[in-house]
Amino acid sequence: MTVSTPRRSKNHSKPVRKNLHPRNLHNQGYDFPALVKSHPALARYVKPNAHGNLSIDFADPLAVKTLNAALLNRYYNVVNWDIPEGALCPPIPGRADYIHYVADLFGPENPKIKMLDIGTGANGIYPLLACQIYGWQCVGSDINTQSLENVADIIANNPALKGRITLRTQQDKNRIFEGIIQAGEFFDVSVCNPPFHSSLDEALKGSQLKLNNLARSRGEQKTKTQSPTLNFGGMGAELWCKGGEQLFLKKLIKESQVYSTQCRWFTSLVSKADNVKPAKKLIHKLGAVDVREIEMRQGNKVTRVLAWTFI
Repeated sequence: MTVSTPRRSKNHSKPVRKNLHPRNLHNQGYDFPALVKSHPALARYVKPNAHGNLSIDFADPLAVKTLNAALLNRYYNVVNWDIPEGALCPPIPGRADYIHYVADLFGPENPKIKMLDIGTGANGIYPLLACQIYGWQCVGSDINTQSLENVADIIANNPALKGRITLRTQQDKNRIFEGIIQAGEFFDVSVCNPPFHSSLDEALKGSQLKLNNLARSRGEQKTKTQSPTLNFGGMGAELWCKGGEQLFLKKLIKESQVYSTQCRWFTSLVSKADNVKPAKKLIHKLGAVDVREIEMRQGNKVTRVLAWTFI
């Protein structure tokens, strides 16, 4: 099944509305007994929830990180995955969804895809999934050398990934593609999960809101932590930047035009619905010939992928 819709004129792009992608291995939820069997370290975190179903405490960073390691081990043959304390811990089902929808831009049976991940972080999740699900060649870029060193360690622990993921350091915090896409180089697609907060304070408030939502889902009273932490992880540029998601998207889109002949599809997650319309307006203004808005759902969470091409 593909998200590709008949080619429309640039003024008539419509969102594609779906739940978890049909090829997503996590459509049926988490099989905790199977996950514990393949990754025994998860066992200590798995307990019956208020409804009597096996689960973990999703407000516990160590529990979430261990669940991710178990998922990557069982479903994607990635072993010894780990991230430093405080690093962004991505939800695997949602990240896999992004890769599946990107694959639909080309056809899922096409293994000769070269993908660029902007801001790969310490988790390296998009290159890991793209390599293991579809066999793509990937380049991961980041401004944080420590994050890239951690991804390099993950690759070293998984010999099958050697030569399939290349890591590049972005030396200029004001640039996105410049210094990463090399002369004469061509990518089939770029992916990006922009920092969506504009400050540390805003990120901390977002973490508190997530904790309150989790408490409410468990039938508990929401509580205000005395010193809120980023329970869901995220160091510096992973979660916030000046101007937040809106300004980052603006820079991403403008710079994509400069490299319009070196990447077929540019894509980005957009977490805030209010940022979609101005982003699409700018993409059209810069001359993109095709623009797609793909809606993704994971439980009650809704996010979007914007994809555009100048080719």
